Amino acid sequence: MAVVMSAEQLNTFLVEVFEQVADDFHVDEVSEGRVVMRLLTSDKHLRPGGTISGPAMFGLADVAAYVVTLAHIGPKALAVTTNCSIDFMRKPEAGVPLIAEARLLKLGKQLSVSDVMLFSEGMNMPVARASLTYAIPPKSMG
Repeated sequence: MAVVMSAEQLNTFLVEVFEQVADDFHVDEVSEGRVVMRLLTSDKHLRPGGTISGPAMFGLADVAAYVVTLAHIGPKALAVTTNCSIDFMRKPEAGVPLIAEARLLKLGKQLSVSDVMLFSEGMNMPVARASLTYAIPPKSMG
């Protein structure tokens, strides 16, 4: 699986295509079959009790799976989530970025399958784990 988009290109693409949430995410690192990115947490990502909300964690996992797929197929804005399963395991730390490590498990012509581990920055144990499948648009749809 060759990398076709760099972290810089992916960050630029997110701003161009998803400007409404692009400021929430940052791609830190791209390598073969792997992406590391972060959710830049703020008060809007918190739930009562002062922890990062489940929807915010799901959003990061979903974007990380999208980004690891695009890193290997190129800028296909119409790639879409077809399945997601997420396990919430620990309370994430409020006030620190949430880190996603996404691994591309399978990349086919029509589907990509990814595993995403979420960590509070500075923690060794994951706060959540997600498995996601993305549908890849036909070449004519970009």
